[in-house]
Amino acid sequence: MKTAIATVTLSGSLPAKLEAAAAAGFQGIEIFENDLIQYDGSPADVRRLAESLGLEIIALQPFRDMEGMPEPYRSQKLRYIQRKFELMHALGTNRFLMCSNVSPHASSDRNQCAADLHEIAEMAAKEGLHVGYEALAWGRYIADYEDAWDLIKRADHPNLGINLDTFHMFARGNTLDCLRDEITLDKIALVQVADAPIMQMDVLQYSRHFRCFPGQGDLPVVEFVQCLKDKGFDDYLSHEIFNDEFRSSSPKEKAVDGMRSLIWLDEQTSKQPSLPAPEIMDVEFVEFAIEGDSGEELMGMLKGLGFRETHRHRSKDVSLMRQGDINLILNKEPESLAHEHYQLHGVSVCALALATNDLKSMLERAERYHLPRFANQAGPGELNIPAVRGIGDSLVYFVERSGKFRFFDIDFVPVEGENGGLGLSRIDHVGQSVSNTDFLSASFFYKSLFDFTIEPSQDLPDIYGLVVSRTAESRNGRVRIPINMSEARQASPQRFIQRSRGSGFQQIAFECEDIFAAAAGIGMGHILPIPENYYSDIGAKFSLPQEQLERLRSYNILFDRNEEGGEFFHFYTVETHGVFFEVVQRSGGYSRYGEANAHIRFAAQARQNALKDDVDELN
Repeated sequence: MKTAIATVTLSGSLPAKLEAAAAAGFQGIEIFENDLIQYDGSPADVRRLAESLGLEIIALQPFRDMEGMPEPYRSQKLRYIQRKFELMHALGTNRFLMCSNVSPHASSDRNQCAADLHEIAEMAAKEGLHVGYEALAWGRYIADYEDAWDLIKRADHPNLGINLDTFHMFARGNTLDCLRDEITLDKIALVQVADAPIMQMDVLQYSRHFRCFPGQGDLPVVEFVQCLKDKGFDDYLSHEIFNDEFRSSSPKEKAVDGMRSLIWLDEQTSKQPSLPAPEIMDVEFVEFAIEGDSGEELMGMLKGLGFRETHRHRSKDVSLMRQGDINLILNKEPESLAHEHYQLHGVSVCALALATNDLKSMLERAERYHLPRFANQAGPGELNIPAVRGIGDSLVYFVERSGKFRFFDIDFVPVEGENGGLGLSRIDHVGQSVSNTDFLSASFFYKSLFDFTIEPSQDLPDIYGLVVSRTAESRNGRVRIPINMSEARQASPQRFIQRSRGSGFQQIAFECEDIFAAAAGIGMGHILPIPENYYSDIGAKFSLPQEQLERLRSYNILFDRNEEGGEFFHFYTVETHGVFFEVVQRSGGYSRYGEANAHIRFAAQARQNALKDDVDELN
């Protein structure tokens, strides 16, 4: 199939939209009428620009409220259509897209509506053009694609076909039966693929604000495309997305997201995927960017958590702190990607490394999904660990884990010292706080490139507003990445984004076997204080023994229990440079993240930040 995108999907001027679409690799472009009207050049100029970029203008759209109109509206509309046909010739396109009527003047007489469509198709035929008719999900009388198909059959004209839009179809709960059993390939004028989260709301508002790229929502777009492929469809798949985040994002970044979604869609509907996703085995390391003495507070926190420097890099100002199977890299090297990250964001997590069983295939997959590679300067005999750009300015490294050697056995030299440790064993999950413009992109990044499962979004209450959260998880369950977003300026994710000047990793959670021993070892100065009222509540909620409740309270440990009896103990550290750590203990098959306690954490962090601000003002 061929790939296209409607200009309404992207932000910016019409030339910027065309350039972004071409740079992302799209073959076609739909011209949304508003973009053409706002443009200060001629339609012929648009055609020349598109041709110079290697783009085919596949359609002019949309034309509204035509079929079933009384006079004098009908005659006015027909004259207007003739003018649009002239524009199409200047643009060099032959597809004219119409939407079903929403006007209060519209007639419900299907024979009259079909007659109008026939007349328009006859006008188009004389011009060598084709008309695509689409059912808007909020159309006055034609809202389902089956009804649009009924009108097209009644009109019975070779220059009239149906425009299939997955949002309008599935927002109405339509099935694929009509497409599968009745609609023939020669009558499909254009296919537009859009996804959306499942929401119960007014369908017009739903359409205007919450559409997204396939794979970013919950609609059965994969099944739709599979149905088309089974019928032998090989024309354009085009994006027509109305989304507030897209309109406030870089057109180049969103165009690349759109192309990735079509690559993913093709992969999901191919009987033999060309590049199956290699297994992601675990988090290999987390890397922090620091400089000079700026990381002393972070180092103090990590030492308090029982980490110690176990290795130093052979040729760079880079150290490795370990505990259990947790690897934390602190990078002070001036000639490095970490230094560039520090310049932009200060002390921060600059990279996450994922262990894979097939590095070659992972890199091929990254290239297929249009992800540029990055590489640090490696000295003789050192590993050149490949990476791609992740969310925000962070990197994701790929480390092939095979045999008995690990990355630090090659690039690092052991440091003598005591083992220490608080019994932390592995990285349980890593949380990202992202801007609203990165939220959909972040989940789809992990879904498409790594074949992670993406949980439905859930709302978590911060004292300053709602936080929207969804988790990406590897197929083996070893890598879990909660992704948090809020539009409330003072909510936890936004405070982090403002401090670090962009989306990034805010939370690292470590698993342990004895959380009480770990809490005793770290000391109360590093642990986030939890209010007394919380313990009164959970004592009653879970019927906890008084002795256990007192132990939880004394160490500021939070608790949750699922319906199966699995239990979850966890505590948080205070923030350092906007980043915080969590220590967790799971038992009885508990696999969640203590979401019931999220509002307690948000409030406690807000209180700590307010106290810190007060101290800073006094100083």
